[in-house]
Amino acid sequence: MTDAHTTRPGGDTPDPVTRAAALLRGHRESIDRLDAILVFTLAERFKHTQAVGVLKAEHALPPSDPAREADQIARLEDLAVQADLDPEFAKKFLNFIIQEVIKHHEQHQS
Repeated sequence: MTDAHTTRPGGDTPDPVTRAAALLRGHRESIDRLDAILVFTLAERFKHTQAVGVLKAEHALPPSDPAREADQIARLEDLAVQADLDPEFAKKFLNFIIQEVIKHHEQHQS
């Protein structure tokens, strides 16, 4: 049986390769769980932005709100700093999402 507790022949020390494989597997399992969280979180976010798009269309509001978008980007950059995430990456990520939301809002306008 090979797992993180496998020892080398004649010793009590775990085999470094087996230990590394177990650590790698653990990190990958965490990444997979986090990816699922991201997907479900984005889906929930887009449900709300779709509802906003419908409201904007019903009330003849523009699909884009540059002031809100700028506030959101600044807020996300602050959160990124707090989370020890590259704020430039966070900004690019949110800009991508905002562009997708605007496209959806424009579709509701048609």
